[in-house]
Amino acid sequence: MKKFIDLSHTIENGMITYQGLPGPVITDFLSREKSRDNYSPGTEFHIALIEMVSNTGTYMDTPFHRYEGGRDLADLELSQLADLDAITIKANNLPDKGIGVSVFRGNDLTGKAVLVYTGFDKNWGTEKYFHDHPFLTKEAAEYIAGQSPVLVGIDTYNIDDVADKSRPAHTILLGKDILIIEHMCNLRELPEKGYTFTAVPQKIRGVGSFPVRAFATVSRDS
Repeated sequence: MKKFIDLSHTIENGMITYQGLPGPVITDFLSREKSRDNYSPGTEFHIALIEMVSNTGTYMDTPFHRYEGGRDLADLELSQLADLDAITIKANNLPDKGIGVSVFRGNDLTGKAVLVYTGFDKNWGTEKYFHDHPFLTKEAAEYIAGQSPVLVGIDTYNIDDVADKSRPAHTILLGKDILIIEHMCNLRELPEKGYTFTAVPQKIRGVGSFPVRAFATVSRDS
C-alpha cells in the first residue's frame, strides 16, 4: 500500500507568489450560462481563461530560466521528473537563514530529488512569507552540485538569498543542469528517505519556469 503527499500550493486568482510579479488572473472564457446556447438543453460546459507569469505557485526552474542556451521545459525528459528516488534534508531548526554544507554532508544525493525542509511554508499567504526566508549558501549549492542530484526543491520564497543579486544557487545548480523547485509545502510530512518524488510541468518550448503538481509517493509503512 502507498500514499501520496501533495507538496504543491494551490494557485488561486490574484495570489502573489513573488513580490513584484503579478498574481494570476483566472476568469471565464466561456461561462456555463453562455455555453448553453451552443448545446442541447441541459448540456453546458465551462472553459477558463488563465493569465499568469510562469513563476507562479510551486514551480520548477530549468536551465533556460538562467541561461539562454540552457534546456527549457520542452527539453526535459520524464525520467528527470517522475518517480525519482528522493531524500529529505532537514533544515528547519538552524540558527541562521543561510543553509550551509553541514546539513547535506553524509547523505547520498547522487541521482536523487533533494528536498530541503525548512518549515517556512507555514508563512505562505502572509506578508511574512516575503521576508527573511531560509536559502542555500553558495558553498552549499557548490557541494550539492558536486553530488549530481537530479533536482533540488525547497519550501521557501527563494532558493537564493534575494539580497544577493548574483543568485549563486540558481547559477550553480542550473549551470550543472540540476532542476530547481521553489515554494514547496508539506515537506514536514515526508520521511527522510525511502520514497519517490514526481513534479511534471507542461511541455512548452521557449519557457524556463512553470508550475508543477509536486507529490511524494510513500509506503504506508514509512
